[in-house]
Amino acid sequence: MLYMAVAAGSFRRYATYRAATAAGIVTNTVFGFIIAYAYLALWDQRPHLGGYGPAQALTFVWAGQALLAVAMIATGGLSELQERIRSGDVAVDLYRPADLQLWWLAADLGRAGIQLFGRGVAPMAVGALAFPLALPGDPLTWGWFLLSALLGVVVGFALRYLVALSTFWLLDSSGLAMISGLSGMFFSGMVLPLRVFPDGLSDVAQLLPWAALLQVPADVLIGARTGGALLRGLAFQAAWAAALLALGRLLQSAATRKVVVHGG
Repeated sequence: MLYMAVAAGSFRRYATYRAATAAGIVTNTVFGFIIAYAYLALWDQRPHLGGYGPAQALTFVWAGQALLAVAMIATGGLSELQERIRSGDVAVDLYRPADLQLWWLAADLGRAGIQLFGRGVAPMAVGALAFPLALPGDPLTWGWFLLSALLGVVVGFALRYLVALSTFWLLDSSGLAMISGLSGMFFSGMVLPLRVFPDGLSDVAQLLPWAALLQVPADVLIGARTGGALLRGLAFQAAWAAALLALGRLLQSAATRKVVVHGG
């Protein structure tokens, strides 16, 4: 199948960047230690902050470092697609017998796969050796976590795809990409778990799409979402993924008409 081949090709492509992957693992691990010790100091003063125990809070830290590159939490756009739109090369893509959105989604899933094995597993393993983490002991919870992480990757792609498509009208979408990246850092739970935010802000933040990137998968991993809460979390992620992908398809159709009918 075409899109499986695209995903596999993307996986192989990113697998060749061994030095970059190694540097990313070191960076994620170092920042993991810095954030973990900051969390330890905070949770020493507030042991049950946000409803998390110290071990759960530390697990949240390392889940964030594991998913940072996988879900591209701090990245606001698809730089390669944005450049193809700016240069006009995207016109060739639009005439190909392949769907533009599915093509880039498949490529992003391939990228996420290699990042999971590299910058995802390694920092988490180091964190588990250095700190008492609240990791699940049953394979089923790990399976739910991986499913939630996958949904988070799709939501993250859908957000970045929207930013990339805005280049058809903005020409330079770097500002919007920066805003989206900063929003991802703050509203995903990367800075602090969203449950720690003040009540009103916490409630709003947990309804935004960025919560699907880290907050929901991390809560699944540490056991803060089980039973009905787990199903609601997965449904939340799936709903945002479907809505954002549908919006991306609408913008894609508008962009296609702009290129084909008006010549850009």
